[in-house]
Amino acid sequence: MSDEGDAPVPPSPIDLSTRARGAVTDAVVWLSLAAVLLLAWHVASSLLLILAGIVFAAGLQGGERLLARFLPVRRSIRLGVVIALFLVAVSAFLFFAGTQIAAQAGQLQATLVAQSERLSTLAKDYGLGGSGDPIAAMKAQIGSSVGKILTVLGGVAGVVGSILLIIVFGIFVAADPRLYERGIEWLTPEHRRAATKATLDEMAGMLSRWVGGRIVLMLFEGTFIFLGLSVVGTPLALLLALVTGLLAFIPNLGAIVSGALMIAIGFSAGTTVGLETIGVYLAVQLADQFVSPMIEKRAVDLAPAIVLAAQLIFGVLFGIMGLILADPIVALAKVALAPRTDR
Repeated sequence: MSDEGDAPVPPSPIDLSTRARGAVTDAVVWLSLAAVLLLAWHVASSLLLILAGIVFAAGLQGGERLLARFLPVRRSIRLGVVIALFLVAVSAFLFFAGTQIAAQAGQLQATLVAQSERLSTLAKDYGLGGSGDPIAAMKAQIGSSVGKILTVLGGVAGVVGSILLIIVFGIFVAADPRLYERGIEWLTPEHRRAATKATLDEMAGMLSRWVGGRIVLMLFEGTFIFLGLSVVGTPLALLLALVTGLLAFIPNLGAIVSGALMIAIGFSAGTTVGLETIGVYLAVQLADQFVSPMIEKRAVDLAPAIVLAAQLIFGVLFGIMGLILADPIVALAKVALAPRTDR
């Protein structure tokens, strides 16, 4: 055998140096993160529904813990009582809202019929009868409206289905939250499980406090809006109070939407009532500026500008669900990043 056979074998092109292996590892991590973000983008609507269910479960858990102070029974019984109270509240809202809307719709229909008959009489008196077949025109208009009605019904069915999914998912999570927490802990390394459990517990407590704070603000705004609108004589005072209370669940933007609706209905009853409605709205919002910080300090302290920016970003990206859930998303991110900040 020649001496050339004893020459050292050159390094293989696939034998990476330490620096190259580190670069490959970093590339794999970033590509995996990009893949996860891409997948999350495609299933964003489902993820938001899951998050909404978790927020609802946190609200149920908070109500159950509050009830434990007055009702020393098994947890499952207390949770059942909270769920029953929630269903009663939703049913009452739908009943009162439906009654108010039906009454207003009947009044509007009667007004339109009377105005139509009046215009028809005036047209006949001045010889301005319409030409063509009015029945045929009506049929054509009805035919063009069928598609729009079906689209609206489909949208309503989708919203109702999403709400039912959120409620059912939230009930399942609230019934046994520790089961799902253990599953998340199992996915983390053993040396990080204690920290993961502490973070999950803090997130659950924060969500419960946040939901409780929003409910208190909803009751505060809804009650005082109803009292104020009833005093000044704004139409649909109860319905407006219910809508205002519900929209108070959305910080910042909810008050703007409810205020615009309230003022529009107030001016429909006259200029004086409209101006008084503006006064009621401003008075309640001014009082809310004093009450809200005290409640939010005990729940979760977030900078208003950050919350508003998150609402705008998530609203543009994910629509109404992103707008509603922007606040809890920011709060969860704050809790998740708190241990890193402490270190």
